[in-house]
Amino acid sequence: MKNQTTYKKVASHEAEKGSFNTCLLLYSGGLDTSMMLKWIQEEYECDVIALTINIGQTADNLDAIKQKALKLGAKDAIVYDAKEQFAELCTEAVKANADYQGGYALGCPLGRVMISQLAAQFAAEFGCEVIAHGCTGKGNDQVRFEGYITTLNPDLKIIAPVREWSMGRDEQIAYAIENGIPVDQTQKSPYSYDENMWANTGEGGEIENPELIPPIEKILKWANTPQQAPDEEELVKIGFENGDPVSLNGIEYDKKDLILLLNEIGGKHAVGVFNLIEDRIVGLKVRGVYENPAATVLIQAHKNLEQLVSTREENELKGFMDQKWAYLIYGAKYFEPVMDNIRAFINEQNKKVTGEVTLKLYKGNCDVVALKSPYSLFDENLATFNKSAAFNQNASAGFIELWNLPQKTAYQLKHAVKKEVV
Repeated sequence: MKNQTTYKKVASHEAEKGSFNTCLLLYSGGLDTSMMLKWIQEEYECDVIALTINIGQTADNLDAIKQKALKLGAKDAIVYDAKEQFAELCTEAVKANADYQGGYALGCPLGRVMISQLAAQFAAEFGCEVIAHGCTGKGNDQVRFEGYITTLNPDLKIIAPVREWSMGRDEQIAYAIENGIPVDQTQKSPYSYDENMWANTGEGGEIENPELIPPIEKILKWANTPQQAPDEEELVKIGFENGDPVSLNGIEYDKKDLILLLNEIGGKHAVGVFNLIEDRIVGLKVRGVYENPAATVLIQAHKNLEQLVSTREENELKGFMDQKWAYLIYGAKYFEPVMDNIRAFINEQNKKVTGEVTLKLYKGNCDVVALKSPYSLFDENLATFNKSAAFNQNASAGFIELWNLPQKTAYQLKHAVKKEVV
């Protein structure tokens, strides 16, 4: 297959034909990467090693993906289990109350960090000079993969076949059918998914056009709709130690298993489904349907517990740091030096985020209904509306006078000046 449009390579990290012998392909087994496995061999006349990273995707048959890669001509096909490593990244997201533009818990950006780290590692192990990915020229992931991989190893080069061949989704499906490459997408079911244990992202079809109402019941893979969810609420208790989620309903779990279990429980109650417009790195506005049940439950619980044990000033600064963390993660800046400073603050702040949070899950709602911590700043003797000698109400009027002094002075001066001008 020849390029339909002329693609000019302008970046120093883009590999040229004839400059390498072996390419490591980040292989998901889906439409794009299955097509390019065959295309790279023909177009670049090189060997291809397929690398599939298991970060908790449930829809994939990883053994079948490996066999598919070998059938399509891969020199070797590697499937690597990184669920425990990825769960550590997800825990960092919990501590940072991960949220990009209204509910997106950053599953895909975090997954790209993990995959990029392992890609650089396996490229060195197998002597691959070049890494190929399946991203388009309009998305975020090309920025993440290429930025991270060349940061971790500046000697590595990149090829991006989808960007080079410039085919649309319909043309890709037709090409795959013509070449006997099995794919899930069809003209009647145009949705594509990116899944890991932290989130499932749906795109394509009606999702792309914000003027259309996506048929959520046909799109969701993990979660029920509120109409399908149970009619009875469910209470769950999450235990935290130093910001890390460690238990569910009094039973300790490792991070990986806790996330997977909460995806089931939260998904059953339609929790963690978001249909939102986002600003991509490359400047486009797009819409996605995000399912992140476990992330929603854990972040909601963590954020409320953190607020209980922190002062007003700490909570205010933490909110700013969390937002900056989220934008940097989304924007392919995980290894930016300022992130070390942000992590240092977040980790220090989380040293006292220990306790238990009770949440009520019901038809898409996830509400914190009770929480306790040995570091709680709540003092019943001070906060009660009943008579209490612990809070000196006699001091309140003086406090109000001094607190209000700058505002009152500025307001009076402003209006006095207005009168003089008149």
